[in-house]
Amino acid sequence: MPNDTNKKSAMPEKHDLEAMSIFRYELRKFLRVSEEISNAAGITTLQYQLLLHVRGFPGRKWATVGELAERLQAAANGTAALVSRCEVAGLVTRKTDKIDRRQVQVHLTAKGERCLLALAAEHKAHYGSFGWVFGEKTN
Repeated sequence: MPNDTNKKSAMPEKHDLEAMSIFRYELRKFLRVSEEISNAAGITTLQYQLLLHVRGFPGRKWATVGELAERLQAAANGTAALVSRCEVAGLVTRKTDKIDRRQVQVHLTAKGERCLLALAAEHKAHYGSFGWVFGEKTN
């Protein structure tokens, strides 16, 4: 049970619980479909997520391992290992930053880009109630 000495909040009402339940249900359905789509393409869902976060990083087409770790909510060393597996699979490449040589940029390869775009199209078709992600109006 959460410690309510730090933060006072109203107890959730029935409609709040219903809304949370529906959200979790829809999220779990999407995650299950995502697993199926990724696995059918021969990659893991984490590999797909890494590709998505590399290409979808705001303002540019690459990301650092630290940025990817944050997006994946994972440890930097685990994310570096995931980048290595994607690199071996020919999906990404690492490039040393020209300004700050300590920084390593992760970029998609042509194969990674093709894989991402194909999988992202399939995922987008399954967003359903997640239309708000794309700025769609809900009724």
